Amino acid sequence: MITTGLVKTSYPKEDITFLLKDVSEEFVESTLEEREKAVQTGAHYAERLPMEYRPSDEYTDLYHETVVKTKKQLAYLVGLVTRRIFMNAGTDDVVLVSLARAGSPIGILIRRYAQQMMGMDWPHYSVSILRDKGIDEKAINTIRAAHPNSRIQFVDGWTGKGAIQKELTKSVNRLNEEKDMKLHDDMAVLADPGACAVLFGTREDFLIPSACLNATVSGLVSRTILNELYIGEDDFHGAKFYGELLGEDLSNDFVDQITECFAETRGQVETDAVSSPVTAERTWQGMKEVEAIGQEMYSETDYHLIKPGVGETTRVLLRRSPWKVLVNSLDNPDVHHILMLAKEKEVPVEVVPDLFYRAIGLIRSGKEI
Repeated sequence: MITTGLVKTSYPKEDITFLLKDVSEEFVESTLEEREKAVQTGAHYAERLPMEYRPSDEYTDLYHETVVKTKKQLAYLVGLVTRRIFMNAGTDDVVLVSLARAGSPIGILIRRYAQQMMGMDWPHYSVSILRDKGIDEKAINTIRAAHPNSRIQFVDGWTGKGAIQKELTKSVNRLNEEKDMKLHDDMAVLADPGACAVLFGTREDFLIPSACLNATVSGLVSRTILNELYIGEDDFHGAKFYGELLGEDLSNDFVDQITECFAETRGQVETDAVSSPVTAERTWQGMKEVEAIGQEMYSETDYHLIKPGVGETTRVLLRRSPWKVLVNSLDNPDVHHILMLAKEKEVPVEVVPDLFYRAIGLIRSGKEI
């Protein structure tokens, strides 16, 4: 297993191994304006990194309040999806492969649950997957070489309209066809509001607090990078380590608080795991709403501009150039942080009562109607 040259992280090494090249010294973030202009003129979003957003004190306080309110629910969902992973795999020889970086803390929690509540020691790696580029094949080759017969389980935090699920399916099919990798595309997530995953804790669109922050809840690791100036053909995809944010790092605090609730929710998890279906069909319901909104609000339909769900809307406000935010209610606690961010950034909020998702973020492009 390759361990030199990998990106640093603030997580303990037993929790996760990021198979990402460290480009901390040479890679410089772009301004929001530079990044949006590059993407709109044909550059791939992974060629540049956004500046890391430093949240206000008010927003940070809201994050902490949300963790306190939701940690028991999150522990239950982690337990439920972990049990479903095991039941679906039909073996305890499981290797977790989280999709960096939203999947990274969720993969840690699933690993901890399997270890502490089920007595299973599941290795956990985190790798890059990029829309229109696929998964980091060198990373998957490395994992498969180290675990030739294990059941590889891909993990992410939540779903939006299903772009990453589709990308994963394409990559898995290609690797199985070309290299007989024996991979499965049944990605596991905590929340699947887009109805495009088969393994999940819930299909409700709710706030997973790790969506509220960037590197400071993801082991101080950046988004993943694929830029030929820094990443060679034989390299893993890249990432930066933000050591300067160590004093603000909440990565371990987040997973530790949820881990502390595992024992309390274990009984309900075990009851529900055997009384509910292990997997569910993909209906892609979320994408149907995205298509309708795209046709209504943009002169040229580009579904990449529409980011559905609480988690994706949060990320639009944190690191994109938002045009407006749609919510189905101003009163739902899951959108309070979104309303706060929108106010800070002077982004209009529109209430659409029959919205399938609790929130949708719309990106400015010049194609708005």
